[in-house]
Amino acid sequence: MKRTQIKRRPLADSVLHNLEPDTKDYQEPDSKGLYFRVKTNGRKSWLFRYKKPDGKWGWKGAGGFPAVSGKFARQKAQDWQRTLSDGGTIEVGTGRQKAVTTFGDAAEQWYQRKLDIGRAKDSVEQYRRYLDMDIYEVIPKLTPLDQVTRLMCANVQARIESRKAMTMAEKVRRWLNQIFSLAVGQGLCEYNPASELRQIAQEKPKITHYPHLMEDELPAFLKALRESRSKRLTLILTRLVLRTACRPGMARFAEWTEFDLEGGWWLIPADKMKTGEPHSIPLSRQTLEDLQELQEVTGRNRWLFPGYGPVNPTMSEGTINKCLGMVGYKGKLVGHGSRHTASTLLNEHEWDERLVEAQLAHKVQGVKGVYNKAKYLEIRRGMVQWYADYLDYLEFGGKKPVRPA
Repeated sequence: MKRTQIKRRPLADSVLHNLEPDTKDYQEPDSKGLYFRVKTNGRKSWLFRYKKPDGKWGWKGAGGFPAVSGKFARQKAQDWQRTLSDGGTIEVGTGRQKAVTTFGDAAEQWYQRKLDIGRAKDSVEQYRRYLDMDIYEVIPKLTPLDQVTRLMCANVQARIESRKAMTMAEKVRRWLNQIFSLAVGQGLCEYNPASELRQIAQEKPKITHYPHLMEDELPAFLKALRESRSKRLTLILTRLVLRTACRPGMARFAEWTEFDLEGGWWLIPADKMKTGEPHSIPLSRQTLEDLQELQEVTGRNRWLFPGYGPVNPTMSEGTINKCLGMVGYKGKLVGHGSRHTASTLLNEHEWDERLVEAQLAHKVQGVKGVYNKAKYLEIRRGMVQWYADYLDYLEFGGKKPVRPA
């Protein structure tokens, strides 16, 4: 593609890839201060034009293409524009010194890729928080990539382990590996200093599951919950979690637009899910009755379980556990533990493990997870109704529900 054929800016990805070299090196403007350079030998790179403190114009390399994408180059240019607007200066190499990509550049590119592939909101917030709170505190953003040492990476891991947050230390170790693997693959550095952190990691403590109840403990608990003095909205929220085995946060932030009460479905969008995929939950007759009652109270609100004011748009995180504690089950059962209870009871009654895992929205690992996209929606509807009926049987007695064929 000839440069004379360019029709719009910023330059589209197809244009960046297809621009042909000319008899002389040339720069094409992309966006404010950012130019795309094409050399006679076909090499392509990004340049940032800015005004120096002495009033003269200068250039700063923003990386080679395609290692540095258009989206990432524009983000770098915007960051430099802000630095200059705030009275700061931009460090540049002198003479023929080779420009070095910083650790911050590589980490932010990794973060942007996570955004681009649509990771769940909670995951993205976690990436951002630990980049700023821990990683950059040990490895400053402006550290040249080839000057990041194994000791620096080890100190990031040790910093998090010192808080006894072993699971987060493991996650951050994996993220550091990904950041450097991406940089190595793009030719921005030669080795991965985070590659052997697992060898010096502290051992994780044995997993302790959330407090949960077994089947023989459920009759007394359900009777105690029925006699609870908690508000009606709190009880409906608690029973929604118990009967659907959803994550408590999903219930707290449930919106009326997600529910098809006529069809009996709760359709949770991908950006709310830990897996990053939309999730469908069939609703039992008992749950639908609760929701129809709730709709009379909060149906005009965005949220099923609204809180008080803009600071607390929904009921608080501790609402369910406080309700459980008030009926004598503090330390014996928590909201998230109801997922363990449901999984245990359903498996003990020989429901297909695939149905149970699909209901819990657990991501299937390995090749099976790639090829098996079945959601078993209608079969799960029968399972969820049986589970709600079985909880009623444990609470009130009477005829034991029969599993559907």
